[in-house]
Amino acid sequence: MLYRNTFPKAEHLCGKTSVDKLFTEGKSFLSYPLRIVFCLSDKTDVPVRCLMAAPKRRFKHAVDRNRLKRQLRESYRLNKGVLLSAVEGKDYQLLVAFNYIGDKVESTAFVERKMRVALEKLAAKLP
Repeated sequence: MLYRNTFPKAEHLCGKTSVDKLFTEGKSFLSYPLRIVFCLSDKTDVPVRCLMAAPKRRFKHAVDRNRLKRQLRESYRLNKGVLLSAVEGKDYQLLVAFNYIGDKVESTAFVERKMRVALEKLAAKLP
């Protein structure tokens, strides 16, 4: 099925209870330079909600953190069809966090390639 390459506000994971649930009950795996944390929740109108994070400890300048998060959002937006097709028709909602754990700012093409690999791994791990 074809999906629109958008990332609306409804798909952003925000709210303390949802984020706490994700990081306490979630499972994680690495796809360097990304650490993906995911958990299943009760079904709602949006099948997948996600957040992007870049650590202040590794990237002292806000410009670098913002660039990384922008690269993550864009690469997710372009490749989220892989994940949506895996979740489609299931009776749960997927909560996902993409944490950038690399040591330096990489090119957008590199981040996009790694995001595609991470989304395929995530889709394979879903029940």
